Amino acid sequence: MLPTLLSVIIAIICVLLMGAVLIQNPKGGGIDSTFGGNQANQLFGASKSTDFIEKATWILVSALFALCIIMAIVVG
Repeated sequence: MLPTLLSVIIAIICVLLMGAVLIQNPKGGGIDSTFGGNQANQLFGASKSTDFIEKATWILVSALFALCIIMAIVVG
């Protein structure tokens, strides 16, 4: 049961991480306007939205890394 639960959580984190990476502007300029960047920049401010997405990306990467290690221990 635990490996199945971990697999589902890992899959959800992967989807969220893909979204966070796609939202980022490749030049580091903030949220891409294709994904509603104008509204997000107005809501958070240009620098705060970039900081939020960057922090969310690092948190998701860290969670994915930790869960993969835990999954390897549980399954192995």
